[in-house]
Amino acid sequence: MALKDIVAQIDEEIARLQHARSLLTASGISVTLPPVGRGRPQKNAGTPAASIPTKKKRNPSPESRARIAEAVERRWARLKAKGKLNGKA
Repeated sequence: MALKDIVAQIDEEIARLQHARSLLTASGISVTLPPVGRGRPQKNAGTPAASIPTKKKRNPSPESRARIAEAVERRWARLKAKGKLNGKA
């Protein structure tokens, strides 16, 4: 396909779209585009995702935090005994 043919097809398409637009504006139909916002869209209360209840955040109990702290201390002690700690994080 030659460049002239491509340009001619584009011109025909532009003319067709301009004709359609003139018909729409002549009939009194307002053709306005919604404003384009930048960034992430805001949450909408009407969306299905917003109506799904979220799960409650799970916090560990004091007993489980104590067990985790004890396990971390044992781990550090084991590494220190093996000599794998050299002061680097």
